[in-house]
Amino acid sequence: MYIDGVFSGGGVKGIALVGALQAVEKKGLEFKRTAGTSAGAIIASLIISGYKGNELEKILLDTDLTTLLEKNSGYTFPLIRWLMLYWNLGLYSGKDLELWVGDLLENKGIETFGDLPEGSLKIIVSDISKGRLVVIPDDLAQYGFVPERFSVAKAVRMSASLPFFFKPQPLYSIDGKKHYMVDGGILSNFPLWIFQPPENKKPQRPVLGFQLSANFNHIPENKITNAVDMYQALFETMKQAHDARYIEEQKAKNIVFIPVDHDLTTAFKLERQSQKKLILLGEERTSQFLNTWRKLPDIIT
Repeated sequence: MYIDGVFSGGGVKGIALVGALQAVEKKGLEFKRTAGTSAGAIIASLIISGYKGNELEKILLDTDLTTLLEKNSGYTFPLIRWLMLYWNLGLYSGKDLELWVGDLLENKGIETFGDLPEGSLKIIVSDISKGRLVVIPDDLAQYGFVPERFSVAKAVRMSASLPFFFKPQPLYSIDGKKHYMVDGGILSNFPLWIFQPPENKKPQRPVLGFQLSANFNHIPENKITNAVDMYQALFETMKQAHDARYIEEQKAKNIVFIPVDHDLTTAFKLERQSQKKLILLGEERTSQFLNTWRKLPDIIT
């Protein structure tokens, strides 16, 4: 049976989504459309390009995640790191991440959105120059781009550009204006709304969401004792508030919650055994959910 999938952001925590995909496949379900933010955008693009769960597990376990971050010996000095952060707006460019994703997509014959079935992939990005949420490829025409010719890997890189960790990605509109694109999670870390049908219309197929956190009703309160804590709390609030309100209204009946430690977001040095545990966690939580998931009987399959 065909379903649509929406995947949340979460940095390195996104490894758990590979296990979720494996559980979905074991149930005989297949994704017709996918959407995601940040790490969710990576998994969404790879799934819709044809990758299976076991393929992605092998790829991840065989990849040294630190190779996705450019090396610079000068960055080892704290002062240099802060200066580079100040002038470059981020510690890493994200170029190597884009190349890695691009190579994986190319192996499946995918380069641009025109290589995919129309409407099959949606990637969430934040345009901090205009202060707006951007859905790629849908909103690209507003910047003067032909959506079908836009690189999928570039869109993924934009969506995964965690502020201050990765540099914002510039996008020049047709009028020559420079727009800084960063992590879509700033405005919608879990875009479950993306496949919502128009009012009074039935959905084409079930939409299943994968959220890399505990249920929104059980998210722990932020402890704020200093400026760093306050910044983190502000960022987490930005990521969760919009989506949490939407999910509260939707009763979260079609969401797999995978509670992963928040500290793993930028843990690119995560050991192989820890990666396996994340994959297993994703598979177990998704299998448990699917065993009791009630799909609407009047959905077109």
